[in-house]
Amino acid sequence: MSEKTTPAEILTPAEKLTLQTAAHGVVSLMAAADPGPISSTRSGMAGGKALSAATGLVGHVLAEKPKGLDLGGGSTAGLADRVFTALADSVTLLKSKAPGEVENFRATVATITDAASRAHKGAAGPAETVMIQKITAALADA
Repeated sequence: MSEKTTPAEILTPAEKLTLQTAAHGVVSLMAAADPGPISSTRSGMAGGKALSAATGLVGHVLAEKPKGLDLGGGSTAGLADRVFTALADSVTLLKSKAPGEVENFRATVATITDAASRAHKGAAGPAETVMIQKITAALADA
């Protein structure tokens, strides 16, 4: 993204919402994978901080207040359905509209999962490890 190009010139509001759903959803999935009120809060906070450190077009989009963000989430499975779809859709739309941002998006998601998984005990537990594998697969399948 050049200095003269803005996220609004590259992505529509609906496309930006897809990226936001994916990234914010990853934070929520990582918190859900680390059960318990204290550990899930730590995971969520660490993931959120990592999300806010994103740069480039992805960073600009994620820094915006998401309008219409609905992660669903009566259950982790419902949340995962929505987020995994948004992850794959995000990669597809970035490949089409901003190919140079695909790896940035993947790296941002990896940073979120890494930060969230280390927030409580310094390493991912079994449920977090499985969630990271599923998130990584959703990114790779696009």
